Amino acid sequence: MGLLDKLSGWLGLRKKEVNILCLGLDNSGKTTIINQLKPANTQAQEIVPTIGFNIEKFKSSSLSFTVFDMSGQSRYRNLWEHYYKESQAIIFVIDSGDKLRMVVAKEELDTLLSHQDIRSRRMPVLFFANKTDLQDAMSSVKVSQLLCLENIKDKPWHICASNAIKGEGLQEGVDWLQGRLSFIYGGLFAYTYTLI
Repeated sequence: MGLLDKLSGWLGLRKKEVNILCLGLDNSGKTTIINQLKPANTQAQEIVPTIGFNIEKFKSSSLSFTVFDMSGQSRYRNLWEHYYKESQAIIFVIDSGDKLRMVVAKEELDTLLSHQDIRSRRMPVLFFANKTDLQDAMSSVKVSQLLCLENIKDKPWHICASNAIKGEGLQEGVDWLQGRLSFIYGGLFAYTYTLI
């Protein structure tokens, strides 16, 4: 550790590290959303289903983000809870064109929010009602109603309509999440981020 790093630490200027879980059912668009947040020159050209989890790191002027992109396949969802304690925020992605699995998404969300490592914490939850470009996609209002988001009283939450392939709606969500995290860490920070 260099002298400037030590001095920054003593003065409380060191970047805070924030762990974010990106959750949702398989094929909801989690990896595509995270890929869109990367600089253009580092984006993957082809997205494949996540097995287990992937980790991406981003930086803002005062925070370092570690995003855990968790697999949404049913056999891997039990891995989610192993990352709850160390997380400061959650991104929950919903396929707004998949009406048949909306019940499953609600069950997983309810299980998540009632888990002992989550329920007593005021961690922000950002919802992306993704795939709004699909012809039969539900609006973010309808997704919010089906998931009963209005019943979440103990956590700040926000829902954004998004089209991850085109990147639409993502910046609104990221700005909201960074704003909420700024309250947690006491002080505003720039809404810019770069992939490490």
